[in-house]
Amino acid sequence: MNKTVILLIEDNRLLRERIHSMLKKQKDLRVVAAGSKNEDLLQLTDKWKPGLLLLNIELQNQDSLQIVKLIRKQFSNTGILVMGLEHEQADVREFVQAGVSGFILKDADTARFLKSIRKVIRGLKVLPPLLTRPLFSQIVIDAINMAKSPDTGKAVGLTKRELEIMDLIAEGSTNKEIAQILGVSTYTVKSHVHNILEKLSLSTRVQIAKHVHLLETMSSSSEATSSSEE
Repeated sequence: MNKTVILLIEDNRLLRERIHSMLKKQKDLRVVAAGSKNEDLLQLTDKWKPGLLLLNIELQNQDSLQIVKLIRKQFSNTGILVMGLEHEQADVREFVQAGVSGFILKDADTARFLKSIRKVIRGLKVLPPLLTRPLFSQIVIDAINMAKSPDTGKAVGLTKRELEIMDLIAEGSTNKEIAQILGVSTYTVKSHVHNILEKLSLSTRVQIAKHVHLLETMSSSSEATSSSEE
């Protein structure tokens, strides 16, 4: 079995050792480095080409956000999962825009921790449940308005085609109708719908439609506020 290589950067020694020990027991994961400093991080990343970087969001005397930007710029194929005790929405949004793949609370149980790691390895986005809806609502608004914020849509992972399908779902179109409109197969549409549900942490097409309508309302309100301020 091919193992996913993981770099672990955590300055709390006890926590670092606990996480390292937990990951060593997994047959599909391999921790090749576990440290508290980032001096050699770029060299280690270049050497091992890790599938995942586990990074403490609250490193002492170091800027985790800058580390994320460096890794994302030079190693675009490495997923980045940020760990912390608490995540403020504004901070999370800033890290998402910088290119992180997700966040995990340090007090999460083992099952949730491992599930989050494997989702990021599969290319999905991961957020703490309490932050998911309001944060992604704002990010998707930015994605819809890509002309104003092109990097945000890219960060959340919603493609132009997925945004088109979201709009068509909100209009009440079935998968078959969407396939005919876009000139693709029904299977392709189903695949896109599945990806949308995963990325936005939703469960049904109805929720996608409600999500789009909510975003349109929020976006209209935002534009109205901006116009009145002008």
